[in-house]
Amino acid sequence: MAVHNEGRIMNYYQFHIGDYASHTRNLSLIEDLAYRRLLDEYYLHEKPLLTGVETVARQIGMRDYVAEVHFVLECFFKLTDAGWSNARADAEIAKYRSYGEAGKRGAAKRWGGHSLPTATPMQTINQKPTTNKKHIYSIPDGVSETVWNDFVILRKSKNAAITETAMQGIIREAKKAGIPLEDALRMCCERGWRGFKAEWLAQNQEVKVDKQLAAARTIFGDERRIAHDGFVLDQ
Repeated sequence: MAVHNEGRIMNYYQFHIGDYASHTRNLSLIEDLAYRRLLDEYYLHEKPLLTGVETVARQIGMRDYVAEVHFVLECFFKLTDAGWSNARADAEIAKYRSYGEAGKRGAAKRWGGHSLPTATPMQTINQKPTTNKKHIYSIPDGVSETVWNDFVILRKSKNAAITETAMQGIIREAKKAGIPLEDALRMCCERGWRGFKAEWLAQNQEVKVDKQLAAARTIFGDERRIAHDGFVLDQ
């Protein structure tokens, strides 16, 4: 809902919910939609709507609901020589224009008639901040796109940027562990590790062997010699 005004853009217009509801409570859903779209069209072009009802209906994407559009125009707009006008919208547009002109005069007065400096655009809530993309690391050789995308998501979830230093550390540890880089990254994704250490893999393998040995002894019996006094002695 933007209104253009000599280089300026009105990014919104005031919408009074209670006032609107009290005046539109008897409208059908289609008529209510038509009224909102007509207002948007009015503010967008900052002037009365065209006189042709069918043309207006087509402009707001409701060409199949000409009757509903006509009804709303008759209720909330006035047909003039310039087109369908809305007093409330005209007042809001005039107010906006006055603010813009007052701002220009004030700025010109402060700068003594000199050309005004170019202002740095203010970041809005919906605007994504400009970031330095140096921390973005390209997909390493030998790593599939699937594994890499999963690793990127994991690092983001832990607020950890994928820097050159971080990746070189993981590559070094993967070589130390004797496994491909893709296997190291896959292991990070499976276990929620933000990084990788060769010693973690060694520790995990030791635990895995101990568990397997304990399971085998449970099934096949203890391979160690059991003395007559009840103590277990290594062979």
